Amino acid sequence: MSEDLLKTAIIAALEAAKGILKIYHSDDFEIQLKSDDSPITKADFVSHQVIESYLKPTNIPILSEEGKDISFDERKDWSQLWIVDPIDGTKEFIKRNGEFTVNIALIENQKPKMGVVYAPILGELYFSFNELGSFKVSVDLIDFDVNNLI
Repeated sequence: MSEDLLKTAIIAALEAAKGILKIYHSDDFEIQLKSDDSPITKADFVSHQVIESYLKPTNIPILSEEGKDISFDERKDWSQLWIVDPIDGTKEFIKRNGEFTVNIALIENQKPKMGVVYAPILGELYFSFNELGSFKVSVDLIDFDVNNLI
């Protein structure tokens, strides 16, 4: 079961990256400012939606930077949750310097269980899982097969 969750998180990050890269290579970022004056783009929303579509069927709650606000009272008793940053480094994304990542973590009993970080421009996937260790692999988004990793 846990390996399935890791595969799901990896696939979610890579599929989100495909949507991000389409926008990255376009001229239509649709930049807006959040309430804290930090930027958010169309790619942040696309990435969030893609990741959510993969993680939602796990029935584990999702706490995402671009998702709805969830009060502490609602979250405090969760034994598991996904923590997601659909694009970590939105300012770098906007600058087109390639220094941004897609981040997904699974938390169990307030401790990290697994993590996935994908740098789309570099094609580098980092993932860790308590039972497996930590890994870095180069990823070709076109020919990638998650089953060859785990």
